[in-house]
Amino acid sequence: MHSRIQFMEELSRLHHDILSMGTRVGENLAKALEALRSGDAALADEARAGDGAVDAMQVTIEDRAAVLIATQQPVAGDLRELVAVFKLTEHLERIGDYASHLAKAAKRLAKEPYPRSLAPLESMAELEIAMIRDAVAAFLNRDSELARACALKDDEVDASHKAFLEEALDFVRENPEKAQQGMRLIRASAWLERLGDHVTNICEAVVFMVEGRHVELNE
Repeated sequence: MHSRIQFMEELSRLHHDILSMGTRVGENLAKALEALRSGDAALADEARAGDGAVDAMQVTIEDRAAVLIATQQPVAGDLRELVAVFKLTEHLERIGDYASHLAKAAKRLAKEPYPRSLAPLESMAELEIAMIRDAVAAFLNRDSELARACALKDDEVDASHKAFLEEALDFVRENPEKAQQGMRLIRASAWLERLGDHVTNICEAVVFMVEGRHVELNE
């Protein structure tokens, strides 16, 4: 009984750390988005610097989850949850990388503002900040329906990416001397599109944890 109590206490700590990691990733993405909007190079640097904390959180969480697996002999449901922990940290770390990439692009673009609307990029990032929050909440609450609903939002991300890609390519065709700027924006949009895929992967891990079956969401 004491061993089970200790296991649940450690699991609770892992939940707290996952929440902290997800929150930090969302904050970094929000800063990168604001840097893109405002051209604030200092804020872009702040967003990039925050990625180091995300990487450190991943290592800490995974080390503690590995110790639990090795020492507590978790039963099937517990083991699925710990496997989900590894998947969440992996994908949150990758999401953090894309947020950092976006911040780097924002800093470079601050020197040469894009003359057209960045609304599709902004829409993608805003939606993904909410998706990160919902995906982490789905894990913490063992809510597979929330995970499924969250993954469906990736369709909106893909649509915004497609719209912006067409607009940016049109800009480059009309302004070939601005090709480098256009390509930076296209890469930024592609990073955000991939970021949404990682959130979907988190949602799939939650469904596996709760229902014990592998699913492909939002194919």
